[in-house]
Amino acid sequence: MCQLLGMNCNTPTDIGFSFAGFRRRGGMTDSHEDGFGIAFFERSECANSHDESANASTGLRLFHDNRPSHLSPVADLVNNYPIKAMNVIAHIRKATQGQNCLANTHPFVREVWGEQWVFAHNGQMNKAFIERCQRLQDNGNAGHCQPVGSTDSEMAFCYLVNRLKSSFKSRPDDKTLFNFLTTQCRYLSANGLFNCLISNGKWQMAYAGSLLFYLTRKAPFGEAKLADDDLAINFGDVTTDTDKVTILVTVPLTENEKWQQLAVNECLIFSEGEIIYKDSPSQRKFLTIDEGIAIAREVGASV
Repeated sequence: MCQLLGMNCNTPTDIGFSFAGFRRRGGMTDSHEDGFGIAFFERSECANSHDESANASTGLRLFHDNRPSHLSPVADLVNNYPIKAMNVIAHIRKATQGQNCLANTHPFVREVWGEQWVFAHNGQMNKAFIERCQRLQDNGNAGHCQPVGSTDSEMAFCYLVNRLKSSFKSRPDDKTLFNFLTTQCRYLSANGLFNCLISNGKWQMAYAGSLLFYLTRKAPFGEAKLADDDLAINFGDVTTDTDKVTILVTVPLTENEKWQQLAVNECLIFSEGEIIYKDSPSQRKFLTIDEGIAIAREVGASV
């Protein structure tokens, strides 16, 4: 099973500190050696355009490499060229289906109602779901969105996009969209091991089928120490009192901060660093990290 990293904030922010620890899990402090990817939603110059057709206030910057992130020159670029973004999704891959190649590297991007949607997944979809999707593709009935690579993850993303477009003729409001996505994520979770991050540049959604944690940093800021590297930072030195930054990750990145865990089958949407929508199961269940790893191994994945 791969690992996820996300960021949602109320001001353009550099994810370099978190990424410095996260990338080490790609072959150095952990065994996720089958490539990595990272997507940044940045404020776009076209947002200031007088052209009314400029329909988005964010632009997307995307990097992929099929080499281990801890050795990747592309990851070096990300660390050495700090990119300030409002939403970020990163992924380090431990392949369970599909060979190690760029086409199979997360995050995946698709157009949805004129927006660029970014998706990253960890887990493993079950054989019945994969075969059902493949039959629909073979019969030409899967929908407009089709996988480019051969991963179950991209197949699950295409399923989501196709369900959205077949269910709504035009973009619904965010609350309706959140309720629909929560239902579909729970369906996918019932058909495998499914944790994901999704962003359209305005909000970021997190769904936990097993393990997912988040942390919101806001004033008063303090020091953070990475668990995977001998690196610490005092965020009070590099932020303002109005900054609000939420970090999401499969397994906590720092050892001296209090991380919040999503319950199994819980879904959250963050905007400007805060939770705006939340759907929790009536019986909230939290897995230990060891339990999450054991579940992943049972379905043929690993953490």
